[in-house]
Amino acid sequence: RYFLQDMSGDNCTAVTELILLGLTDDPTLRIILFVIFLGVYASTLVGNVSIIMLIRNSSQLHTPMYFFLSHLAFVDSAYSSTVTPVMLKSFLMEKTLVPLECCVAQLLCGAIFGTAEFFLLAVMAYDRYMAICNPLLYSINMSPKVCTLLLITSYLGSCVNAWTFIGCLLNRSFCGPNEINHFFCDYSPLLKLSYSSNNLAEILPSASVGSVIMITVLIIIISYVYILFSVLKISSTEGRSKAFSTCTSHLTAVTLYYGTTTFIYVIPKSNYSEDMNKVMSVFYIVMIPFLNPLIYSLRNNEVKGALRKLMNRKCSF
Repeated sequence: RYFLQDMSGDNCTAVTELILLGLTDDPTLRIILFVIFLGVYASTLVGNVSIIMLIRNSSQLHTPMYFFLSHLAFVDSAYSSTVTPVMLKSFLMEKTLVPLECCVAQLLCGAIFGTAEFFLLAVMAYDRYMAICNPLLYSINMSPKVCTLLLITSYLGSCVNAWTFIGCLLNRSFCGPNEINHFFCDYSPLLKLSYSSNNLAEILPSASVGSVIMITVLIIIISYVYILFSVLKISSTEGRSKAFSTCTSHLTAVTLYYGTTTFIYVIPKSNYSEDMNKVMSVFYIVMIPFLNPLIYSLRNNEVKGALRKLMNRKCSF
């Protein structure tokens, strides 16, 4: 394999397939979880695709805020689709066999889309800062050219972080045990199966994702500090409420996503069990992409208004 070291001198048989142990061994619980997560996954796709189509077909939502929201919905759909189908398969089979190359590809895609969510949430906070603190210059500061540049930067940054993970696996060998105690190919379980011993492979990915989290959190915090000061200067209660209402959905999404991913990738692994790792992974990979469309639609009057207009337009034909 192209990413395996030559182990001919160490009597090591290279692993070509990995076994995912999944969430549970209980046959009854497997069926229950399959039904639950199949419904969640279907709702995730329907919810996020609906958000994308609504933004695309509603002229009143053709603003930078909803431009980034449509990409967040795309990233959520892609992130969930990277992992959830394999997890659903594991509920129906005794052993879930995954070729090593597919496992690495799943890790790469998961890292790209997972990191893109960090950057997009930070960009959306910056957009809210511009809208509330510099409303007169908003159309200039958040022009289509600037929005596209911010989006490209987000995706490029995601690819760089993802390749940090993959690069640390490319020169490592996999032989001997081939069981992963997880429901998808996460970095930490893969690293445990590798033959080589290299502290850099343990430190570098954590440092990379930690840097991404720190930078994006700093952008979000600074943006909301300025937003808070600007809102406090508004004399009317109605004006303050309207300004805050555009931020509550975003703050909810930020709290959910950053809380769980920080727990998984930044806190030392010795501080929690593998079962806790699985539970938290289910939440941020499967549940958050499901919840985000609800967060941004149920608590957003503009989205609800655009949906009503679109439905009325469809019914009139």
